[in-house]
Amino acid sequence: MSAQMKPADEPATRFANDQLKSIVERVERLEEDKKGIADDIRDVYVEAKGNGYDVKALRTIVRLRKQDANERAEQETILETYMQALGML
Repeated sequence: MSAQMKPADEPATRFANDQLKSIVERVERLEEDKKGIADDIRDVYVEAKGNGYDVKALRTIVRLRKQDANERAEQETILETYMQALGML
């Protein structure tokens, strides 16, 4: 290796720099995709609201459907217990 060669010019360093750049660019593309999907989801909720649906209730249903049935039942039991203790039922 000549004394004039900079560490950044070494093959391993170039490879690491290229790999890092590739990773960052991939994350940036995925962030753009994620924003596009979030915009699409928002549009669906706007459409639902325009058709008379309660968006807050829809968001709750979507969240609940992601949960395991046992986990959901446990949360509903806890919620009911708290509401009863507060005189809400």
